[in-house]
Amino acid sequence: MKKLTELPEWQALYRHQQEVALYSMREWFDKEPERFSRFSLQVSEILLDYSRNRITNDTIQQLCHLAKAMALPRKIENLFKGEPVNQTEKRPALHTALRDKKHTPLLVNGQNITSRITATQKKMADCVEKIRSGEWKGVTGKSIRHIVNVGIGGSYLGPMMAIHALADFATQELDCHFVSTVDAALIQDVLKQIDPESTLFIISSKSFSTIETATNAQTAYAWMERQLGKEVLSKHFVAVTAAPQKAKQFGIPEDHIFELWEWVGGRYSIWSAIGLPIALMLGNKHFAELLEGAYEMDQHFRQADLAHNMPVLLGLLSIWYTHFFGTHAQAIAPYSHRLRYLVSYFQQLEMESNGKCVTQAGMPVTYPTSPVIFGEEGCNGQHAYHQLLHQGQQIVPVDFILVAQENKTEDRIHHDILLASGLSQAQALMRGKTYEEAREEELALNKTQEEADYLARHREIPGNKPSNVIFLNRITPYNLGALLALYEHKTFVQGAILDINSFDQWGVELGKQLLPHILHRLQGEKQQPLDCATEGLIAHYFSLGSKQ
Repeated sequence: MKKLTELPEWQALYRHQQEVALYSMREWFDKEPERFSRFSLQVSEILLDYSRNRITNDTIQQLCHLAKAMALPRKIENLFKGEPVNQTEKRPALHTALRDKKHTPLLVNGQNITSRITATQKKMADCVEKIRSGEWKGVTGKSIRHIVNVGIGGSYLGPMMAIHALADFATQELDCHFVSTVDAALIQDVLKQIDPESTLFIISSKSFSTIETATNAQTAYAWMERQLGKEVLSKHFVAVTAAPQKAKQFGIPEDHIFELWEWVGGRYSIWSAIGLPIALMLGNKHFAELLEGAYEMDQHFRQADLAHNMPVLLGLLSIWYTHFFGTHAQAIAPYSHRLRYLVSYFQQLEMESNGKCVTQAGMPVTYPTSPVIFGEEGCNGQHAYHQLLHQGQQIVPVDFILVAQENKTEDRIHHDILLASGLSQAQALMRGKTYEEAREEELALNKTQEEADYLARHREIPGNKPSNVIFLNRITPYNLGALLALYEHKTFVQGAILDINSFDQWGVELGKQLLPHILHRLQGEKQQPLDCATEGLIAHYFSLGSKQ
């Protein structure tokens, strides 16, 4: 099989880019009043406007040819059918099965996983009802008032992001707190805010051995035991894990352990029992709507033709810029305070999935596999990094995420300004400002010819910078589910075309392997010498009196 970059479809795109690069999007928009209708697509309540991209109809056609050459349609089917798309770990990636409202039978290692998913979802729903109704009591007879989610990575980012995004749908009877980093300051801050008699800790860890989560869980238990005794484990702790025996060894009763599976990656686990904090805060009905929104996007992704497939288009556009325009970063700009944690969530999703250095066959890749994902809540980002977007020398594609209607808006002017801010940034990136336009503006302010010439050079903005606008009608559980599934599938498309495994993360594992040796050294135990830099820093740590 030819290397990706040797494919005739890749070479054709390379030649096509050299032609497209000569054109200005401003000129296209001036000449093509139908450009928006031609390059926009709506799926349920999500509209994708991709008209502000450096593309023509031919670009989309050629990108679709590349996708077919890399067998994308077959790979999409393999994902949904439970084929071992995670080849290095010989596992399927079946996050889509968690939100399949038809409960389609699906065999993994000869077992129908649908019944296990359904059983866990029922167990979650029962837990949610007991806690929200006040039936679940702590050891002193108090109902649960505080939820503390102890987890890191996907066990933390997804639930935290979703609960903040859907705050308008959340109960006021519960408070949810998150403990992720092993820095003691975080858990101590949380412990100060809660009443132990009315607190439930959710220990979320696929392996139940992640050092940050395990350490925080032990600290939480010790704190609870000092105040309420050993029986706290049966009333105040539940676990979400694929290692139930370890949870039992910790002391959590079996009926308080929610099953997780090896075929669910952490960054794709929000749909599983990892989403228990979301269900507790939103209620079972709204959690079901979150799953349903993702399911509908799954169906679109699986059934729509490539040229009219929203996740496919987003993935292809990312390939177009990263590999043919040489971009190395992509910005995510949600113009919604509710969606402020979306950037971190998408950052993990894409960079942990596609930050790889070998192909599926284990051969070194000769091309980038993931842009750097960064961003900030809309207007805040305008006053931080947008200057680079507009006048920096590099091209940074942007996804603007806008919301048409806030769920609770007392003062419409705030929302109108918010939307105008996002739309104006997208327009400015596309149009820019010519030297002549800037000069005329200065002359209109009664500047001298010399002053106008000088200032115009600084105020000239190149434009021709690409962006997408993703427009949601409202932030609802259904729409958030669809949006998250959209980006999951976009990430899969990129990995499928680049011939990499989007579902393992061996780079993350290396640090975990190296940590124990260094930890033992920090605790004064004799170990084999480390590299001189690490030894030097440990010696500096000791010299500061941290260890005698």
